[in-house]
Amino acid sequence: MATLRIPQQIPSPTQDSETLRKAFQGWGTDEKAVIQVLGHRNATQRKFITDTYQQLYHQTLIDSLRSELSGDFGKAVILWTYNPAERDARLVNTALKSNKKGVNEVQVIVEISCASSPHHLLAVRQSYCSLFQCSPEEDIIANAPPALQKILVGLVSSFRFDGAVVDLDVANDEADKLQEAISLKQLDQDMVVWILSTRNMFQLKATFESYHQKYGNLIDEDIKHCGNDILESLVKIVIRCIVSPEKHFAEVIRASIDGWGTDEDSLTRVIISRAEIDLMKVRGAYFEMNQTSLDNAVRDDTSGDYRTFLMALLGE
Repeated sequence: MATLRIPQQIPSPTQDSETLRKAFQGWGTDEKAVIQVLGHRNATQRKFITDTYQQLYHQTLIDSLRSELSGDFGKAVILWTYNPAERDARLVNTALKSNKKGVNEVQVIVEISCASSPHHLLAVRQSYCSLFQCSPEEDIIANAPPALQKILVGLVSSFRFDGAVVDLDVANDEADKLQEAISLKQLDQDMVVWILSTRNMFQLKATFESYHQKYGNLIDEDIKHCGNDILESLVKIVIRCIVSPEKHFAEVIRASIDGWGTDEDSLTRVIISRAEIDLMKVRGAYFEMNQTSLDNAVRDDTSGDYRTFLMALLGE
């Protein structure tokens, strides 16, 4: 349920590259032309454009964008232009190298691990190693808060089965194990990490449903009783990304525009990472949660070329 809109008649990669090159020439940048091209091309088409641009002009498109665009608009366009696996690898690295070490910074690792396909996660890991000459696990151990290292390493290291296979006996048994860990307030147990990081998504949803039927509460509600420390907060995000990723991303957007300022980095990350996947579902979840449209919320909290570009990705 993507929101990205692609024209029926698509220019060739050479034509798109020429349009972009022309937009960069002269006394100012033609931002509308940049949006018209890159804001309406999917990942495969953007890859053809970046390859063709470098062949024609002996310069990477990313370098040209970096020299011509600035601010939140520039960051958003560059992030969008990257290959999705490279983009997510860079997001993970930025989160781990941030001076801030809270849940808001590392939740991108959970999103990529739990709200993406196993094949995409593998591609992100490969891209990370190529870009930064180490594994994401190494950087997690070196930079993530100690309380989160075990579960984050488990999540990024896994390659889940990507199919709708469910064993109800296993679901019932593992619901009991999760309840025991929650009652003991030991969410860092090896068994908890193993269950959350290796079981396929359909199996986990069955386990969470079994937990609800057996113990009368949703599992994330019971996790609240473990406390409000960073580990509990992260585990709740893991569960949200597994059960309903669209609700998680709707909550991230709402948090990014609440209050006296806009968290442009979070807003940009969600729209760019989900525009080709399920942003239509995120839009629906946002309306259910807030009784207002996602489009209006983004339009009201952004401005200029940045707003125009985000609205293009939202399908405007």
